[in-house]
Amino acid sequence: MRALVISDIHANLQALEAVLQAAPPWDEVWNLGDIVGYGANPNEVAQKAQSLGGVIVRGNHDRACAGLADLEDFSEAAAEAARWTQSILTAGNRNWLANLPRGPLQRPGLPLQLVHGSPFDEDEYLASRGRAHAVLTASAAKIILFGHTHIQGGFATNGEEDFRLVPHFSSASEADWFELPVRRGAQYLLNPGSVGQPRDSDWRAAFGLFDDAQDVFTWHRVPYDVSEAQRRIRRAGLPDFLAARLVTGQ
Repeated sequence: MRALVISDIHANLQALEAVLQAAPPWDEVWNLGDIVGYGANPNEVAQKAQSLGGVIVRGNHDRACAGLADLEDFSEAAAEAARWTQSILTAGNRNWLANLPRGPLQRPGLPLQLVHGSPFDEDEYLASRGRAHAVLTASAAKIILFGHTHIQGGFATNGEEDFRLVPHFSSASEADWFELPVRRGAQYLLNPGSVGQPRDSDWRAAFGLFDDAQDVFTWHRVPYDVSEAQRRIRRAGLPDFLAARLVTGQ
């Protein structure tokens, strides 16, 4: 089976459409959450996520934009975007977001978990090797697919050594990919990166493809119409910072 792994779309319709157009053939979608928030097309993106189906984990922005979380821990721009999203979501999309399941979720027959932050805290940012080691040690899963950080890459351990995993691309502007063989006896924390708001200094939309038959996880980057995404954010009256950051991938 080949799974398209996406995360942190953040209501960026242009980025999502580019990903779906560029992605190799897949059998199922695994969506790691934060479908809405920040971007200007929450209803369109929520509808697209529903039509794609597959396994969907809720993210912290999904929870907040559905009115299920306090915004006090959000940045000023994030909170403003969440309130704006709450104001324009249809009742159907708000209800759908409110009922998304909390991770970790499992895919029957596969030794993996799907989470937004971590298996133990959906709001945790897994960014350090030490914390990654603790999570992997506490989990029986061979692979944990996570999002939330907006940083493509991950961590691995063979039981003796820990490794940070960083995809290396030959292009900084065109569609590109990087393959990671999934080795027997190792454990992995793998982040497909953010579709709609990358923060790893690469502006291109990010996603992953997991092939369980070949035991390969492939990181992908694809260019998209950033100018149109920015135009829509500004037209909606959202903070300009949310538009400006799309160009830098920060």
